[in-house]
Amino acid sequence: MSELVTGEAVALELRPAKLPSRGLAVLLDLAAAVTVYVVVTLGLVAATASLDEAARTAVSIATFVLVLVGGPILVETLTHGRSLGKLACGLRVVRDDGGPIRFRHALVRGLLGVIEILMTFGVVACVASLVSARGRRLGDVFAGTLVVRERVPAGQGGFVPPPPPWLVGRFSGLDLSAVPDGLWLAARQYLTRMRQLDPRVGSSMAERLAADVAGCTGAPVPPGVPPAMFLAAVLHERQTREAQRTFGGAGAPAAPAAPAGAGVPVLPPPAHAPATVSPVAPPAGAEAAGYPGPGGGASAGRPATGFVPPA
Repeated sequence: MSELVTGEAVALELRPAKLPSRGLAVLLDLAAAVTVYVVVTLGLVAATASLDEAARTAVSIATFVLVLVGGPILVETLTHGRSLGKLACGLRVVRDDGGPIRFRHALVRGLLGVIEILMTFGVVACVASLVSARGRRLGDVFAGTLVVRERVPAGQGGFVPPPPPWLVGRFSGLDLSAVPDGLWLAARQYLTRMRQLDPRVGSSMAERLAADVAGCTGAPVPPGVPPAMFLAAVLHERQTREAQRTFGGAGAPAAPAAPAGAGVPVLPPPAHAPATVSPVAPPAGAEAAGYPGPGGGASAGRPATGFVPPA
């Protein structure tokens, strides 16, 4: 992941494209450009047969420049960084701040691409991409652009883990009306991606979000409840109340079922679940559900990615 900062000071985390995928995209673009160049050249040869040698040479040079140099520049400008090869490989050219490129960016990339790719057969571009930390060639460096991956393999990022059964209903007495929508969104984003976070970053983020939610509700986090479990239980309580209002006071829905392979253990509920918040202690094996314990933000043995979503 590569962190880009927009002009509004918003951190964007994008996946820079690697050299093999970029090389394949360039080959597809060159194949398409050469095909168009050959077709146009054959047509011009038949159309300029009556001209002299100097005129035919000038037409050939102009065709080469317009098709092999101007063509990619025009395509990247009109598609905002999605050429035919990049579209096939799931790549896109963006600015350093994550925005779409414009004509001047495509022009600089195209002009330097003649030297990097066409004149040196891609050797300079490959060396520059290998040396750069984000895989940028010289055209990207001078244009202020970056090639990123648009298609990311689907993972477990969109799944909000359910709260443990022993926490369901324990926060029914909290006043959630003062919690802003932005804080709910931040808590949801944390829960969906807490398995991708660095342990220290995830732990501090969970504690900060739990403290903010507790400050808005006026009730502290119960002792012994990990911050991530507290956030999941409070978020489930909010969803339960929304469902009750939507369906006219129907019974509270049960905790959402985890998808296959999530590894959420089935824990027996407490004998009596009070309506008010009371100090509770998580049962043994609660961290197996994917919730980080007090000592870290990711489960043990899971590789840390350093992913930090925006606040």
